[in-house]
Amino acid sequence: MQHSHPDPYVPGHGDLAYDVEHATVELDYRPSSNLLEGTATLTVVAAEPVRRLQLDLAHLRVSRVLVDGLRVRHAHTGTRVAVTLAEEVPAGTRMLVHVDYRGTPRPLRMRAFGEAGWEELADGVIVAAQPHGAPSWMPCNDRASSKATYDLVVRVPSEYAVACSGEQTAVERHGSTRTWRFAQRAPMAPYLATVQIGRYQEVRQRASVPMRVLRPSGLPKATFDASFGLQPQMLACFEAEFGPYPFEGYTTVVTDDVLEIPLESQSLSTFGRNHCSTDWDAVRLIAHELSHQWFGNAVTARTWRDIWLHEGFACYSEWVWSEASGGLTIDEQAALHHARLTGLPQDLVLSDPGAADMFDDRVYKRGALALVALRRTIGATAMRTLLHAWIDEHAGGVVETADLVALAVRVSGRDVAPLLAEWLDDPALPELPAVRPA
Repeated sequence: MQHSHPDPYVPGHGDLAYDVEHATVELDYRPSSNLLEGTATLTVVAAEPVRRLQLDLAHLRVSRVLVDGLRVRHAHTGTRVAVTLAEEVPAGTRMLVHVDYRGTPRPLRMRAFGEAGWEELADGVIVAAQPHGAPSWMPCNDRASSKATYDLVVRVPSEYAVACSGEQTAVERHGSTRTWRFAQRAPMAPYLATVQIGRYQEVRQRASVPMRVLRPSGLPKATFDASFGLQPQMLACFEAEFGPYPFEGYTTVVTDDVLEIPLESQSLSTFGRNHCSTDWDAVRLIAHELSHQWFGNAVTARTWRDIWLHEGFACYSEWVWSEASGGLTIDEQAALHHARLTGLPQDLVLSDPGAADMFDDRVYKRGALALVALRRTIGATAMRTLLHAWIDEHAGGVVETADLVALAVRVSGRDVAPLLAEWLDDPALPELPAVRPA
């Protein structure tokens, strides 16, 4: 049995017939020509009896595929590489799938979302793969529910710095090139894997985990300190509210280019130099991306219909930071945004917004308001307990909205399912419950 559409929001991506346990991806990249040569070795496990594996890879040419060291037939059509095994293997079979590929990578376009994936900058590269761009640079099982550990190895000319998802384990100099090695030991969805290449300077920050910023020259110190310089305090705030930071470290890349929106990936976030600003709209986005390490990256929605479990939580986290840093309180932010949402169309269902609306700002703000409604109902202390338990019980895994509702009922000891159903399943915007006395 072959499953072509594990997630209807991103048809034609991912294969439920197998899971990836580990991926080693080695890249040789020349920025001057945008030529990428890659090898990927995937440790896969059959989830059912299977004769053919579907890999996702776009715009790049596969030269050969090996399974357990033996060459096998493959057919590359569009964004899919069909790998035919020598014989059908039973469920539970573990295989080593090796793919050699090369070409000039470019973003992958999908009508509902536009472009995502490997993108050339004026001088360097960013990879922003959410939700469908991972196949633009590596063969993968492109579904959020296929989490694997990763080793990422990138060889570039020596004047460039590289940052990837995971801990940097080595940098090796060979003549005019450098090889950068990274290990992501926590399970990661393919769309959260990233490669950033540019001429960057490193700034280290003091925090409970290693934090560093890769930045271009020429950013004003006072503005940097009042924006990205706040990240250690944000980390401490979020650790108190959500539990320990879930990865080995956190890297922030600030490109020399202007980026419309920051980009989230596992243990790494990417911003444009325009986000180096003291404006609340810039600072809130720095908090937003950091909070995704808990909500979205450590704990990931199984399918994209539940994206509010990422974006609603990250927007709520902005309000947590606002209150902690002396700005508007969580309740003041909620009142402000509830008033704004009342003036917008009431036709979005938070628990299944549809692919075209999954990045609609109403998903972010209504998701955050649903959490405030829950917080006002069960109290701030129970809310903190709930968020700690959410991460503690699900880190490294995938979740659905029903998991959160069940946990909220269990932690609070109250039947909050009807309250959440109003916010999640009805298009009309509910009123916020009254603020509980402290």
